[in-house]
Amino acid sequence: MSGIFGPAYAAVYDALYGEKDYSGESDLIARLFDLHADGPVASVLDLGCGTGGHALPLAARGLRVTGVDRSPAMLTHARAKAAEITSAAVAPPEFIEADVRTLRLGRVFDAAIMMFAVLGYQQDDEALLATLASVRRHLPPSGLFLFDIWYGPAVLAQRPGDRVRMISRTDERILRTTRSDLDIRAQTCRVDFHVLRLAGDRIVGEDRETHAMRFFFDRELGLALAAGGFRLETLRAFPDIGREPDETAWTVIGVARALP
Repeated sequence: MSGIFGPAYAAVYDALYGEKDYSGESDLIARLFDLHADGPVASVLDLGCGTGGHALPLAARGLRVTGVDRSPAMLTHARAKAAEITSAAVAPPEFIEADVRTLRLGRVFDAAIMMFAVLGYQQDDEALLATLASVRRHLPPSGLFLFDIWYGPAVLAQRPGDRVRMISRTDERILRTTRSDLDIRAQTCRVDFHVLRLAGDRIVGEDRETHAMRFFFDRELGLALAAGGFRLETLRAFPDIGREPDETAWTVIGVARALP
C-alpha cells in the first residue's frame, strides 16, 4: 500500500467522496452487529479508517472506536474532524498510524471492520493472510469482523471502465480522471487516478496515484478466512444487505466470526 493516499490525494479525498453515505453505511454496520454478535458491541477497531468516514459516525452512536491507517496524511484529516466533536456524550475516535498487516495493539475489541474495499488492497495471498491474522489477534473468540470487497462475479460481468468526475468547491474545482485495467488471472484491477485542482483556468495542483484492487470469489474468501481463524457467517449485497450477492452486486459485505 505504499505510495497511495499521499498528502495531495488526501487533501481532496473527502470532496471526491462527499456523496458517499457513511452515516447510512454505519447504520448498516450497527444492524449487522445486532444480527450477528453474541452480545453488545461497545468497542470497534476500524482498520484502514482513512479520514474517519465510518469511525466518526460509529463514535456518534456511542461506540468506542479505534481507527488505524497507514497514511499519515489521511489520519491528519481524520484527527481534525474528530477535534470538532463538541458533545460531551461522544468520545472521539482514537486514531493510530500503523500497517494493518503487522498491527499489534496488545488489546482486543468487540468487533473489527475493514470498509471501502481495504481488504482488496492486500493483493497477494501473503499480505491477505497477514492482514487476517492481524484482525484475529485483536478479537476475542466469537468476535465479529465486518468487511466489504469487490465481488468477483460482478467485476467480471460488468467490467471496470474509465471515468471522469468534476467537483466544485468554494475556491476551486477538482477534476479526477480514472483509468482501469483488469487482470483476470491475477484477480486484480489497476486503477490510475489523475487529479487536477483548478482555480479559474489555472492548474493549481496535480497528483497521480495508482491503486491495485483485488476482487474476491466466495470459496477463496471462505478458505482465506478459515486460514486466518474465522468462519464466514454471511455475504450480502452492499448496501442492499437484504439480498444475496450476484453479478449485479459490485460491492458485497461479509460478516466473519473469530474462532476459538
